[in-house]
Amino acid sequence: MISLKNVTFKWHKNDKKPTLRIAELAVKKGERIFLYGPSGSGKSTLLALLTGINTATSGDVYILNQCLNTQSNTKRDAFRADHIGTIFQNFNLLPYLTPIENVILGCQFSKVRQSQALKHATTLHKEAERLLNALGLIEQYHHKNVAQLSIGQQQRVAAARAFIGNPELIIADEPTSALDANNRESFITLLFEQALHLNSTLIFVSHDESLKPLFDRSIDLTHLQEQI
Repeated sequence: MISLKNVTFKWHKNDKKPTLRIAELAVKKGERIFLYGPSGSGKSTLLALLTGINTATSGDVYILNQCLNTQSNTKRDAFRADHIGTIFQNFNLLPYLTPIENVILGCQFSKVRQSQALKHATTLHKEAERLLNALGLIEQYHHKNVAQLSIGQQQRVAAARAFIGNPELIIADEPTSALDANNRESFITLLFEQALHLNSTLIFVSHDESLKPLFDRSIDLTHLQEQI
């Protein structure tokens, strides 16, 4: 699913020291990975490389056997839309839309994900409803503006948007930072259920190391860079 080799990233060409250095990183299909490290360790930089928002200064970043750093910006954008679902820390929902409308946005820019979504339901609307129900947002909230929902409810909408259309890779960037311990574990359980159901690989980023035992494997980004 993911393969990085001899990867460095510099924000500016003349920087003496790279922001990120990774000799090797491999993630198998279907794995549930917990990625952690203190602020400034490069977590956000790594996610930007995995999603093709930025490209490596040197080395190779492969996702699904596609080398992202040799693709054009347009191809990387299309690849991200087709194959990667992201749950952002601040959710990035459109407050004037309903949960259903926000979820459907997850595949509006990808015919691949639209086609995949319609394998589960007759319409995108019905597939959005199915995912919201599976992630614990009951029907009475489906047609409210998301601005009227609680943080936990918005979190479920963001997760459903990431999962719609069966993207092979789900990246969750600090999605539980606003929740208490019980709700964090409950939400992660729901994520695991959907990832297993859709056979998606999950990269979960957090500074909360107490969550590590819930995952198949944990990666300390600081330690990973020190191995070079």
